[in-house]
Amino acid sequence: MPKYSDICNIAVIAHVDHGKTTLVDALLKQTHTFRDNQSEMNVDRIMDSNDLEREKGITILSKNTSVFYKDRKINIIDTPGHADFGGEVERVLNMADGALLIVDAAEGPLSQTKFVLKRALEYGLKVILVINKIDRKDADVKKVVADAENLFLSLASDPELLDFPIIYAIGRDGKTFYSMPDSMDAPGDTIPLFETIIKAIPSSRKNIELPFQMLVSSFEKNGYLGRLAVGRVNQGVIKKNQFVSLVNSDQKVTGNFRIEKMYVNEGMNKVETDEIESGEIAYLAGISEIEIGQTLTDPQYQVALPAIVVAEPTLKASFGPNTSPFARDESRFLTSRELKERLAEEIETNLGLRMENDPTDSIRVLISGRGEMHLAILVEKLRREGYAMELGKPEVILKTIDGKLHEPFSELTILTPEEYVGTITSELGKRKAQMLDMATDDRSGVKMVYKISEKNALGLRNALMTETKGQVSISFLSLGYELKQDETPRVRNGALIASEGGKALSFGLDLAQKRGITFVGPTEPVYEGQIVGLRPVLGDLEINVCKGKQLTNMRSSGNDDAIALAPPTRYSIEESLDFIEADELIDITPKTVRLRKKYLTKVDRVRAERKGK
Repeated sequence: MPKYSDICNIAVIAHVDHGKTTLVDALLKQTHTFRDNQSEMNVDRIMDSNDLEREKGITILSKNTSVFYKDRKINIIDTPGHADFGGEVERVLNMADGALLIVDAAEGPLSQTKFVLKRALEYGLKVILVINKIDRKDADVKKVVADAENLFLSLASDPELLDFPIIYAIGRDGKTFYSMPDSMDAPGDTIPLFETIIKAIPSSRKNIELPFQMLVSSFEKNGYLGRLAVGRVNQGVIKKNQFVSLVNSDQKVTGNFRIEKMYVNEGMNKVETDEIESGEIAYLAGISEIEIGQTLTDPQYQVALPAIVVAEPTLKASFGPNTSPFARDESRFLTSRELKERLAEEIETNLGLRMENDPTDSIRVLISGRGEMHLAILVEKLRREGYAMELGKPEVILKTIDGKLHEPFSELTILTPEEYVGTITSELGKRKAQMLDMATDDRSGVKMVYKISEKNALGLRNALMTETKGQVSISFLSLGYELKQDETPRVRNGALIASEGGKALSFGLDLAQKRGITFVGPTEPVYEGQIVGLRPVLGDLEINVCKGKQLTNMRSSGNDDAIALAPPTRYSIEESLDFIEADELIDITPKTVRLRKKYLTKVDRVRAERKGK
């Protein structure tokens, strides 16, 4: 294990798509964390290691790595940039002593920039501002720096935190500069950023002589060792085979355990060690029962550190076992017990999620999260592991404060070309959003800031993406709870419902497409009660998409014109959450995402309607 004189822990924080992970790539590659012949040298977004992160192009889970610069070890904590995964940011900021705040040179500080900076300043972290993507044609570096300075002024309570260094970067090329270069082709590397980190970020080695104490910020699963407790050693030293106490935030001791193995980060790998000092991010094995937020201490010093505070969820949806006819053939895990156990396991590490029993159905549970994407990512993760499930229509979580009903509100920031301003304004007007600010820039288009209730914001992202042909950037920042608004009536058009099961045929689909858009293609299996399309008018319509052309001994019945079908419309899980109504479910298996009615047969639907369900 290499010797180093000091340790520095730094979190990388930013709004989504402002270049955090790309910049971390450069830090890893230019410090020779990998050999020249290792595959990682030819990979982009090394830290986004799971398939979902690579497909969506966003960081979902916080991850730790380390690099060595001169005689110092720098632990780097890469955090998500999307507001729905803010729980990951809040969970790990307590492990850092400083932060790199990455801001896009064209877009400037956006809503999530404000959120992550606010949290970093609350933790008292020393921040280095990195203006990234300075090579963009629409970059306006002076304005972005001024906006960032104003953001610091509005959020920082400690005057010392207002004195922050600024680095200019082209993260994609691995270039950083102390000042704006005259040319974007100027040579550069990550040395200016590393030197600034060493000068500006305080050492993480503190209070080594005091008794051992570590807040558990996360844990990882190991097939041989069970759970590994992850956290920064707050003070003291921990040695292999030493006994530690596990203390809750209420100072109650839950047990004593022997540390069997210990690991630290070296690059992307974990390296076993026999001793870890204050300031290091440690992975400890041997604690059988552990939760995030508990404290590990010396048995002679059983004092808990303050618990991790995470913003509460704002959206909930009902999860249950999949009861569709195809679930058994398309999945490995089907039962309510298996689904509940897996969800409970996920909630232990994902602090933004909550789980409770569904009061309307004993075999279902209510899962609460931070937004539609938060729930959609959870579902996608589970289905890739082989789980089948059904999801009900999501609902905003309401609170009663001083006897009055309150609902969550968000600050919505939109970046769009000027030609779509009218369309967006009209859509947000329907949703009773209040405009807070609007600014026009000849290069980057229009920036609009709204205040909107989360109930009225459901499905907004997909609606605006469709209306602007994808030329819009949307971000949310939670504003907390305010008095409940009157609900905006939202009426969806009627669904086309399969009246019979079987394989969809071109003739039946042609008839369906004369009545609306379809969600299934030829030869695709469907079942009775499945939603196979959307009508252009109100009211559901049952239709047989499995119907074939009638044939006689002489010739086919009807004309023989070739059938030309439009491609089926496919909804993502996130879009499906917005699409379904209260009497519908999302049918999810590892192979397919379908939409269906809660009651599959017409008789059951009529009966339920009469009962008022």
